[in-house]
Amino acid sequence: MHSGKECVAMLLAGGEGKRLGILTRDKAKPALPFGGKYRIIDFTLSNCTNSGIDTVGVLTQYEPLILNSHLGNGSPWDLDRRKGGISLLPPFVRKKGGKWFKGTADAVYQNMNFLEQYNPSYVLIISGDHIYKMDYSMLLEYHQSKDADLTIAVIEVPWEEASRFGILDKNETGRITEFQEKPDIPKNNLASMGVYIFNFDMMKQFLFKDQNNIKSSNDFGKDVLPLMLKSNCRMFAYPFHGYWKDVGTTESLWQANIDLLENNPNLDLYEQHWPIYTVSTNQPPHYLGPEAKVEQSMISDGCTVFGEINHSILFPGVTVGHKTIVKDSIIMSNVIIGSGVKVEKAIIAENSSVGNNSRICRLDNVTEDIIVIREYSIIPHDSIINSTYTFKEIILRTGGKLK
Repeated sequence: MHSGKECVAMLLAGGEGKRLGILTRDKAKPALPFGGKYRIIDFTLSNCTNSGIDTVGVLTQYEPLILNSHLGNGSPWDLDRRKGGISLLPPFVRKKGGKWFKGTADAVYQNMNFLEQYNPSYVLIISGDHIYKMDYSMLLEYHQSKDADLTIAVIEVPWEEASRFGILDKNETGRITEFQEKPDIPKNNLASMGVYIFNFDMMKQFLFKDQNNIKSSNDFGKDVLPLMLKSNCRMFAYPFHGYWKDVGTTESLWQANIDLLENNPNLDLYEQHWPIYTVSTNQPPHYLGPEAKVEQSMISDGCTVFGEINHSILFPGVTVGHKTIVKDSIIMSNVIIGSGVKVEKAIIAENSSVGNNSRICRLDNVTEDIIVIREYSIIPHDSIINSTYTFKEIILRTGGKLK
């Protein structure tokens, strides 16, 4: 008889997020603000809570400071429990010397002691940088019903994006027959979501095998899954039909935020039965001045608006001055935008200020790129910014007035 926990989750949250450029210069991708009041990791953690998974190991690596302080003791997600709860698992120094996690599989292997103390029947591997709602208990039921060694959650992605993902093929029973990690020419568009359920004993066996292969990059997608497939393990695909976005680029981050503003968004933040939990900002209600106009937008607590907000998201504590127009934009926490400013199709990161009569928008409507202003930027009055504002440019244009 099994005496351990049924299922323990290992949440991979070490993402550097290089394709997000200046937005992830000082923070891990899972810590990026999203959707008006959340951070990206809140979605995966809330999925765990709503699915009844009460033990989560969070594997951190790159710039973990903001992420760690956000997670705290896990209380917003009801993960501040004695037997289980949330555990932060950074790379640590052993007698032989410390080293960074080499890949996703290595990260889990290095924390085998954490898993062994719970002796789970199943291990759920999830990522902290995807936006979606999923009931992991249904995934586990499917896994059990197939008597599987490993089950991978899969989703159909647009063909033009398929080469960004692990692509697999399955037979009519759902059993996986082929797996290709980020193929140049994908055979189909059935993509791995990076959500796996392993039988713990089977996972241990293959992680040990992977560690002993000096040619391995110690990654689940590149190494462990193909090895299991070659060994004829029972691997099944669990079809997921909801909203799922890998917000790995500036464009996908902007789009996933803007998707929330549709009349009937595919990702509904207002569902009572599946709430997304986060750390409360404890701000006063937002205030709209006498001339303020707001259309198809989200205005968070603590905002003060005197201008026009159109099809945009304002995070907590944002100030928008008189005669200022903000359109198709994401304005993160504690940004101060002066009077007479125009902001269009931009992401302005936290704690920045924009001087009066400035323009942050494209000169033409031809280019599709989003303008990104990094956090703690101080933009002088009357500035014209029509491309992503880099750190160097800010220093040059503001005479070093950067916190």
